[in-house]
Amino acid sequence: MAHYSFINEENIVIEVITGKNENDLETLPEGFASWEEYYQTKRDGLTCKRTSYNTVGNEHLLGGTPFRGNYAGIGCTYDAENDVFYASRPYPSWTISEELNWIWTPPVPYPYDGQQYEWNEEDQTWDLVE
Repeated sequence: MAHYSFINEENIVIEVITGKNENDLETLPEGFASWEEYYQTKRDGLTCKRTSYNTVGNEHLLGGTPFRGNYAGIGCTYDAENDVFYASRPYPSWTISEELNWIWTPPVPYPYDGQQYEWNEEDQTWDLVE
């Protein structure tokens, strides 16, 4: 079993399906080189890319090889240049990079002191949740 995402012209994931395992070439319909290629013919105007349910922050949760940065949930962005998926930007000030494993990072680190905080975009601070 494998997962496949369908991506619109804005590189946003609009659907994810469970499909054939990418190694299952015996049942691949004639004329297709991959399951990605086959599934792409099922959604007019959309691009199909395989995604890994077990990849988060460019790490495989089960110790395998990470695939395309993150699992491609609906609303995620596909970065074709880097061939990765990442979540939508939570706040305008947050940044993402390959060095940070394709996870959005705030300009100020979260204060890990056992208390709960929420991001204040206007002040660029972590505010204590009371």
